[in-house]
Amino acid sequence: MKKIPPLDLAQQYQTISSEVGQAVLELLASGRYIGGPVVAEFERQFAEFVGVSDCVGCNSGTDALYLALRALDIGPGDEVITTSFTFFATAEVISAVGATPVFVDIDPHTYNLDLDAVAAACTPRTKAIMPVHLFGQPVDMTRLMEIAGRYNLGVIEDCAQATGAVWEGRRVGSIGHIGCFSFFPTKNLGACGDGGAVTTNDPAIAARVRVLKEHGQTKRYHYEEIGVNSRLDALQAAILQIKLCHLDSWNSQRRKVQAVYDELLLPVKSVIRPQEIAGGTSVWNQYTIRVQNNADQAMSAGEYRNWLRDRLQDRGVSTMVYYPMPLHLQPVYESLGYLSGALPVCEQLAGEVLSLPMFPELNRDEQTQVVWCLKDCLALPISNFESV
Repeated sequence: MKKIPPLDLAQQYQTISSEVGQAVLELLASGRYIGGPVVAEFERQFAEFVGVSDCVGCNSGTDALYLALRALDIGPGDEVITTSFTFFATAEVISAVGATPVFVDIDPHTYNLDLDAVAAACTPRTKAIMPVHLFGQPVDMTRLMEIAGRYNLGVIEDCAQATGAVWEGRRVGSIGHIGCFSFFPTKNLGACGDGGAVTTNDPAIAARVRVLKEHGQTKRYHYEEIGVNSRLDALQAAILQIKLCHLDSWNSQRRKVQAVYDELLLPVKSVIRPQEIAGGTSVWNQYTIRVQNNADQAMSAGEYRNWLRDRLQDRGVSTMVYYPMPLHLQPVYESLGYLSGALPVCEQLAGEVLSLPMFPELNRDEQTQVVWCLKDCLALPISNFESV
């Protein structure tokens, strides 16, 4: 039986290898490895793609979030509302600027922020909302921006997994005050190393981010505030320019993969499929199902999910778990006082989610194998739980 990985970057590279090779060799010959025209041109192209006036490249999605918070002057004493069901960097940067992350629950169908909970969490100390377009699915930005406007809050979109996703005709990263992108290799638009970008329609914010990412330097050897060293290097920018030309096609193919999964999984009653809400167009960075244990109540949901993941691995199907422990229950945030049960939907999903193989080159035969193996494992008696 064929082994199926969770993603396959080598297949993608094969389709653009000649373009990438030429661009890299030209860049190496130029001697302009930091900054320069290649980075500037990528920033221009990416701003046009997202639909904003300004894009500032930086060295990671984490730095993009950090720079965005700094650009909005968020710091000690401030609160930022965000999701607990996301990668650690989302909350980490809030803490890094001295502010306090306020975690709220999520919607069980989209895995994104519960906007009723967002509105209820606003206090006089709240300065911003940081929605995460998780797994490529856009948040309802119309309603979120209404909440933000009501309380005069900044909105920083975490678009790390959602490059190209659309909410009501606008791409994510163009709707809030600032958009933050990751170009980590596993993303829809991934570099061959690390990289990130900040997008905005506010020239003052863009100018501030440019200063902050260059050590707070306003002109050479002249510093007006403490910044960081966060550059998108020219080699990654050259590769990203090529990939950006293919991104809409790749995202379209991801949607076809999603449609096949939906079709194949429809009869599988013990699997809850991800849902797309009206107004949003996901780019399906992940296809994340929920699996529920209805067979052996002695096992927790997470134990059953992990047992199932291991049985799939035995059959050559590699899956991923994003994220097994929500952020509000992480040891580093114990001081915030969240107890088990504080965010029940988030905690339930953390024990049930399983991301199936998802990449543009995945074909129907491979997806059929994935679903066949999943159904086979779901029918197994749980007799060897002690080996999990």
